[in-house]
Amino acid sequence: MIVQLKMFAVARQLAGQDVVELTLPEGARVADLRGCLAEKYPELADLSDHLMFAIDTEYVSNDTEIPVGAEVACIPPVSGG
Repeated sequence: MIVQLKMFAVARQLAGQDVVELTLPEGARVADLRGCLAEKYPELADLSDHLMFAIDTEYVSNDTEIPVGAEVACIPPVSGG
């Protein structure tokens, strides 16, 4: 399946685009997406363990299966005061 991953903030800057497409097998989990993203975009590899992912506007964990056609977002850590 093809996952269109919406990128935000520094993740978007490092990837160089607002949306990236990743090819994953059906039944893939967020952990698979995380690994594929770091492989396809090595500039994100150092940040990979700290990225949060949301499916259809809800934050999800690494073991969450990605449904076909879901809206998936990549949110990097934020800091501020």
